[in-house]
Amino acid sequence: MQQLKLITTEGVLEFALSGEIDSASSEDFYAEVTAAYARDKKDIVFDCTRLTFIDSTMLGTFVKIFKELKKDGFKSSLKNVQPRIRKLFEICSLDTIMEIGR
Repeated sequence: MQQLKLITTEGVLEFALSGEIDSASSEDFYAEVTAAYARDKKDIVFDCTRLTFIDSTMLGTFVKIFKELKKDGFKSSLKNVQPRIRKLFEICSLDTIMEIGR
């Protein structure tokens, strides 16, 4: 999957996101993230520097990942989030349950 790349496992699983990630790629995205997490359970950070678009399906996918990690005592966060993508998380009040950095 071109939009998702595991870039480090030092202390956290950090994924770089790029381009458009939407309902067409959400299942592959979820499978890839959860497979990496199953191999090495730790906090997950999504670097959104190059992410240009997500849809409501992806918001739901982030929530699913958040819940799975929380159940195990870990957390997920997003960093370098573009203002218009951050706005989607805020509209849905997801910024109150997930750490969403600028």
